[in-house]
Amino acid sequence: MNRRAFLQTTAAGAAGLTASVACAPPGDDASGAGAQGEIPAFEFDEVTVPDLQRMMESGEHTARSIAQAYVARIEALDGQGPELRSMIEINPDALEIADELDAERASGQVRGPLHGIPVALKDNLDTHDRMTTTAGSLALEGSIPPQDSFVAERLRAAGALLLGKANMSEWAYFRGERATSGWSARGGQCRNPYALDRNPCGSSSGSGVAASANLCALTVGTETGGSIMCPSSSNGIVGIKPTVGLWSRSGIIPISHSQDTAGPMTRTVTDAAILLGAAVGVDPRDEATSRSEGNFHTDYTRFLDEAGLQGARIGVARSFTGFDPRIMTLFDEAIAAMRDAGAEIVDPANLPEAAWNDEMPLLVLEYEFKADLNAYLATLGPDAPVRTLAEIIEFNEQNADREMPHFGQQRMTASQARGPLTDEAYVTAVRTIQRANREDGIDALANEHQLDAIIAPTRDLPWVTDHIKGDRLDGGSSAGPAAIAGYPDISVPMGFVKGLPVGVSFFGPAWTEPTLIRVAYAFEQATRHRRAPTLAATLG
Repeated sequence: MNRRAFLQTTAAGAAGLTASVACAPPGDDASGAGAQGEIPAFEFDEVTVPDLQRMMESGEHTARSIAQAYVARIEALDGQGPELRSMIEINPDALEIADELDAERASGQVRGPLHGIPVALKDNLDTHDRMTTTAGSLALEGSIPPQDSFVAERLRAAGALLLGKANMSEWAYFRGERATSGWSARGGQCRNPYALDRNPCGSSSGSGVAASANLCALTVGTETGGSIMCPSSSNGIVGIKPTVGLWSRSGIIPISHSQDTAGPMTRTVTDAAILLGAAVGVDPRDEATSRSEGNFHTDYTRFLDEAGLQGARIGVARSFTGFDPRIMTLFDEAIAAMRDAGAEIVDPANLPEAAWNDEMPLLVLEYEFKADLNAYLATLGPDAPVRTLAEIIEFNEQNADREMPHFGQQRMTASQARGPLTDEAYVTAVRTIQRANREDGIDALANEHQLDAIIAPTRDLPWVTDHIKGDRLDGGSSAGPAAIAGYPDISVPMGFVKGLPVGVSFFGPAWTEPTLIRVAYAFEQATRHRRAPTLAATLG
């Protein structure tokens, strides 16, 4: 499996239960076959964080009633009904925590915009509570880390209610070749809510599906090479992959210290901006966060501007290939919408394709996965279920019937065979690919044309899930350069092809989240492509 294929894929009981399935997006020519019939109406369909705060401020709802509603929604749609399988577990203390947050509000203490808001974390973010953190693997079943990840710690401090853990591609899609996105031994196969036979994409698949299907107010995903961008596009939501170091990675089961980051996955840019500011900060456990000093903002909502495209210089990257022609039609319409909103369009503004489509990026990940995963496992202490990558490989072999019914662990064995991070092959590769995608790539392009953002389609159409052949690897993806560079990337809904959502990505140099949020929000407000999923069994 070459690097191009890997990046393209990693890119791989509330009130009122009476309404029917949502309609297809206006103007879309999809025909949903075998839709799931009557689906419970949900009071919080498409609600935003500001909406929920107003409900709690008015007394219409409490943190407890909101949490209860989302748990009932998960019970109705996730493990039964359409069986989305987006959540691995629910926080058993969620309602007790909600009561505490309600008591704080009643006493006049509101911590901020996330106070009482349910958030689902991908199952590779540590929480020191009665939930486990397993990366979807049976090898870590029952593992409770000794402390919260920095992200979880910051969200708790902001008043967020950590509702549960989202399903994911096991080990963040870095286990075997011919893998299937959204599958884990613990969570089973996560399903796309727009067409249940289609794949949700990316290792943050559960976070993408849970946000899209209104199973939680907000979700958090992680990305190494497209795993926030791809499920955001494929599930019709907004995803922000921050600059590496804006959010700490401490307490997150890793692949790569040079590329990994967690980030918001939400239904609107506003909600993503709220969530983004809540988890920033310098963390002594993650050296990369020291570079964020002076570059982070605790409130990104101040950059939301409906006129944000007026005078913005937008570069059109046409160097990404493999997209369905209908996606490119939507992309051209998106460019026209940006121009109509006052943007100055530079078309084309291309990046050197060789910078992300060779073997070096995969080599870097194989080296870093072994070193970084072993370091993470060491933090779990002597009682950890497994202590090294070698022990995980052995566990998988001994439990192949449960762990490897569909695909193997070639990525893990290749990583285990790599040497230390002092190897010249690794040192040269990481230096080469970072320079190619930073100074000689995104930075050079942005400086040459004085760009506020570079745009491209996010990912090709969601494919039919196939446990025999694995993921479809031939579709286009634009996640590579920003992922390798460690630079920010935002995916926003761009429209639908036969009922399947697709996104457009806005990316740029390091620490340009404020600018990207400004233009992404302006595009979202000008086009309003987001539509709730239909939960159709398939699409004709």
